[in-house]
Amino acid sequence: AEVHRLVAEEQELRSKLQHHEIEEAEEQQRLRALEVALDQCWDLLRQRRALRDTGQDPGLAQKRGADEVEGYRS
Repeated sequence: AEVHRLVAEEQELRSKLQHHEIEEAEEQQRLRALEVALDQCWDLLRQRRALRDTGQDPGLAQKRGADEVEGYRS
């Protein structure tokens, strides 16, 4: 549900920019925050899947900090 909410917010931002309802700088700043939040969600989903696949409790997955999740791209 969180992923869908974040994607909808991303689409709304892009629409607002297209209709000149927000400045590009604001859109870029907010999009960056959304990207980080989405990366955290996807990381949590991957953790849950890995735990489930190895016979462990997927409820043990924990949201990781933005620095850690974003560091995977380096």
